Amino acid sequence: MSPELVRLLVQATGDTLYMVALAATLGTLFGLPLGVFLATSRRGELLAAPWLNGALGFVVNATRSTPFIILVVAIIPFTRLIAGTSIGTSAATVPLTIAATPFIARLVEAAIREVDGGLVEAARAFGASPLQIILKVLLPEALPGIVLGLTLAVVSLLGYSAMVGAVGGGGLGDLGIRYGYQRFMPEMMLAVVVVLIVLVQAVQSLGDRLARSLNRRIRRS
Repeated sequence: MSPELVRLLVQATGDTLYMVALAATLGTLFGLPLGVFLATSRRGELLAAPWLNGALGFVVNATRSTPFIILVVAIIPFTRLIAGTSIGTSAATVPLTIAATPFIARLVEAAIREVDGGLVEAARAFGASPLQIILKVLLPEALPGIVLGLTLAVVSLLGYSAMVGAVGGGGLGDLGIRYGYQRFMPEMMLAVVVVLIVLVQAVQSLGDRLARSLNRRIRRS
């Protein structure tokens, strides 16, 4: 590839990393507490609110079941309201965050529900409040599973970020479409695929290693 194409590839990689990092951060900020609430608010649980749990669960399932490319198009007015535009990397973080939040929430919920219920009962017996149980028992014990879930979410966001390129979202997907497909440059398409594979492998390896480290630390304690 020419130096100009290499420069475009590096810039597109940076745009993709920016979109994914921002969407993953915002998705975690919204999805983590939502997942904790979903895991602890059924009837008879720590924060029992079955009606609210059902309503939020319905919204989460509805958002997750919407194909991402349709979600991107459907919320264009909202994206324009939040970002001031419906194209570019900053605008792309809006649908990416909306897609990531319910996904992360369900992963966090699943990780927390894997925690041994005996630990919760023991904490209750010692007089711990629901908030103390969540912060000092459930979240620390579920942390390795949460890390693996967040790793999966980031990997999914990398794929979603490529799809956003189809509607002017920028990043590697946009580069692959404009140069690899529309300008018939298979070497650019191959380069985009290789970079995405490398990014996915790096994120997955880092997440697996961190989860194993946390798991060993919990077992030692």
